[in-house]
Amino acid sequence: MATEASKTNALRSPEFFKTYLSGRVIDIGAGDDLVVPHADIFDQHQGDANHILDYRDAEQYDAVHSSHCLEHMHDPRQSLKDWWKLVKPGGYMITVVPHEDLYEQFTWPSIFNGDHKATFRMGGAGSWSPVSIDILAESKSLPHAEIVAKRLYDENYDYDLLFPRGQKPKNHRKFVNRQISSIARRIKNRSLRTRLLKFQLSRGYPIDQTAKSDALAQIEIVVRKTN
Repeated sequence: MATEASKTNALRSPEFFKTYLSGRVIDIGAGDDLVVPHADIFDQHQGDANHILDYRDAEQYDAVHSSHCLEHMHDPRQSLKDWWKLVKPGGYMITVVPHEDLYEQFTWPSIFNGDHKATFRMGGAGSWSPVSIDILAESKSLPHAEIVAKRLYDENYDYDLLFPRGQKPKNHRKFVNRQISSIARRIKNRSLRTRLLKFQLSRGYPIDQTAKSDALAQIEIVVRKTN
């Protein structure tokens, strides 16, 4: 999900950037896709985000942003707590994670990213996933935390292409399926591309719409640290 921050930014309002991403910003796991140009990048070259307090002092940022990074942490709950410590009083933490139903599609381990160590939901009493984390509840439980915004991003997501729950998926990395996927990515006509993707789905192959189209399948939580 190397460009998910850019895809998300395209849907954020100017007020969002002014309110939440002004001042000193750290972007954890940004790669080459910084949320704002002035952000302090923190990725593998800068250190281990699992132990970010070994590299950065507490309460030095007006905003901590991470997009599709938390699911790669060995202990996502602890990492969230550590990242929160970087936020100044009055500052914000913006966390974006894949939505477990829309991205993982009722299958664990992850079909599309073998490095995922957790899945995420936004509220709800339970989950099909054995490693599910309620990111809303976890964010609420942080010390001096006030939830100021929450959002499901499912723009351009075709729910008709969601892999059926309870069905065992075929290996989507098979040569024939990879060739069809390559063709689908190059088709600009949305209707024609959807027909091809539905053909793949009918053959038992799950579809990663975030990779094969401009779809989003994620949750965003914005938390303010009260004084």
